[in-house]
Amino acid sequence: VLQLQTDLAVKMIISNQTVTNISEFIVNGFSGIQDQRSQNILFAFFLITYVLTLFGNVSILIVIKFDKSLHTPMYTLIGTLAFLDLCIPSVTVPKILTNLMFRTKSIEFGACFTQMVFYLGVGSAESFLLMVMAYDRYVAVCDPLHYSTIMSNRHLIKLHILCWVGGMMVPMLPLYLAVRLPFCGPNVVLHAFCDYSAVVRLACANVTLNAIVSMTIAMSVLLIPLAFIFFSYIKIIISVIKVASSEGRKKAFSTCASHLLVILVFYLVAVFVFITYRIQGFSDDVRIMAAVLQNVIPPLVNPIIYCLKTRDIRKSFLKFIRKQVSV
Repeated sequence: VLQLQTDLAVKMIISNQTVTNISEFIVNGFSGIQDQRSQNILFAFFLITYVLTLFGNVSILIVIKFDKSLHTPMYTLIGTLAFLDLCIPSVTVPKILTNLMFRTKSIEFGACFTQMVFYLGVGSAESFLLMVMAYDRYVAVCDPLHYSTIMSNRHLIKLHILCWVGGMMVPMLPLYLAVRLPFCGPNVVLHAFCDYSAVVRLACANVTLNAIVSMTIAMSVLLIPLAFIFFSYIKIIISVIKVASSEGRKKAFSTCASHLLVILVFYLVAVFVFITYRIQGFSDDVRIMAAVLQNVIPPLVNPIIYCLKTRDIRKSFLKFIRKQVSV
């Protein structure tokens, strides 16, 4: 339903477009890697990565779904993160695989903007979710007696809605500004998918306003949650230091370790992409690869982190595997 509504919104906005001579874009992919052998290697890499990502995150969802002991706010949030980690690569990777396999690089005008909206929207929702997860850990460690009251099911549903609605609203203003631009050619997107800046660059008009607005929103989506996460963990550290027993400190930090690693991976990859686009010396293919890896690396790594660092998920997963094998 969300996709149909977004498609309709995109078409309605595009229908008001008065100056455009193109009906589709050509997603060029990796300009310096066009030989068949290199394309096959890239196809195999992205396919294996995508399959492993699907397997890891679906496994997390299944374990949380069928283990009633994991039906708590923390694991519900982890399950939502796993679902988002399924969505993020699914927006871009299947089209990348199709382009690499069949060399069909064209994408319809509306479909390109729809892909752009979901890529930015779901990524923003994950950034907001990481902030909510930090809030969950803050309440669990700093105010454990009121945790069940504060993180009630009703409150948790509201937080999920804020993440999803807030995330999907983020790209609407950049989208509105982009589709009002005249696209009169060329139509070759120098990227592996419909990246906002790569598409807007093709417009036959001044795109300074688009660049300023998109950069401001992107920095806000990254830095505001990061500031809240940083503040939350400062409070957590102060609270944990006050705990008398070393066993209590260890237990408190262990509940936060997996979340901190997930945050670290998410923001390190984002910073690497930012660096490749802002510092001279990186080739276009390196920049494109960095942006694509931002789609696949965190969703691939997150299930591994939670399986290795979260004892309850690890035990439940092994229990589920043994049960399936015995059957």
